[in-house]
Formats: sequence, C-alpha cells, structure tokens
Amino acid sequence: MILLLDNYDSFTYNLVDYFAQLSVDVEVKRNDSPIEEIIEGKYTAVVLSPGPEKPHSAGRLMEVTHHYLGKLPVLGICLGHQAIGLACGAHLEKAKKPMHGKLSEIITEEEV
Repeated sequence: MILLLDNYDSFTYNLVDYFAQLSVDVEVKRNDSPIEEIIEGKYTAVVLSPGPEKPHSAGRLMEVTHHYLGKLPVLGICLGHQAIGLACGAHLEKAKKPMHGKLSEIITEEEV
C-alpha cells in the first residue's frame, strides 16, 4: 500500500484515481494529521502531493519526508519534490513566475 500525503491540493485525488486505475492501494493522510496516524500504516512507498504552501509550512510534510527517506521509495510532486530536495540539502529559490510543465535550468555546485 502507498501512503499519499495530502498537502491540501486539488490534484491529490487525481493521483488516487491514477493509482486505482493501476490497481494500487493508496491510503491518503492529510499533512496536519498527528504524526503517529500518518506513519502508522505498513506502506511500501510514499507519495508527497502538491500543495499551496512552502515545504516548512505545510503541516508535517518535512517530518514525514525525513521519516521515510532512505527507508521507502518516496516520490514528490511539486511541493513534495521541493520537500525531498530540502531534506537532501538542496537550496530552494522562488521562481520569478510559475513554471508548470516547463523546462528550467538547474545549477549544481558539484559535478553530477
């Protein structure tokens, strides 16, 4: 079963539907639920949904991200991807304008 952390975004239940089409069981937990409730399940992977906030102000998003990174596969979409980046030491900067579905340059400080 996949844990889908809902960061209060309308796309969350599109993701639930996509997983259902693949016959994958998903349990949705809101990011402001008690941490014990969020991590109590026997999950095989975690999906961190999009959302309107910044990672550190999105409920328990960062706490959940830190809890599961390195233990289970974790996929982040939009806000969820930002949370994974921060948890792994990335520096985030606000874009001048939204970049939904567009390519943008990524600058690294070391050889990749």
